Amino acid sequence: MEQEHKKDDPDPKAFACYGIDIRFEKYEEVWIRFVEGNPKSDPTVDFMKWTLEKTAELNIRVLLMFWDHASWHKSKKVRSWLHQHNQEVKRTGTGTRLLAVLLPKKSPWLNPIEPRWIHAKRKVMEPGKKLSAKELSERVCAVFRQPVLPWIANSNNAS
Repeated sequence: MEQEHKKDDPDPKAFACYGIDIRFEKYEEVWIRFVEGNPKSDPTVDFMKWTLEKTAELNIRVLLMFWDHASWHKSKKVRSWLHQHNQEVKRTGTGTRLLAVLLPKKSPWLNPIEPRWIHAKRKVMEPGKKLSAKELSERVCAVFRQPVLPWIANSNNAS
């Protein structure tokens, strides 16, 4: 959803929406968080921490997460954090283990959340109208019946 950014525009030049399609027993929901700037390792780890706090509250012991080959999914920082997290869960016996599975390259149809993103995009966009970051995030949250939460911080120098 790229649009022209003007110098006096108060909105961020770029922002992203992280999402996960949670399916557990009879529970099915999409959890989302926004981040200012482009996705990077640090906000990816923050999104995973937030997700794992929520899954632990639901007593989900293992979470299987499908990932595309985005650089922030495969970064050394994310892989290292994931390994340390899973080791801690194994050591303490508390929390949710996260198994991240890389899908084959160029195969978005295998990712369970992709149809939901397409549906949401069609519902929130208006041709010829630039939506503010606030309005767009509110619309996306409404599509998924989720509250608008504080955005995840994104340091400028993180990879």
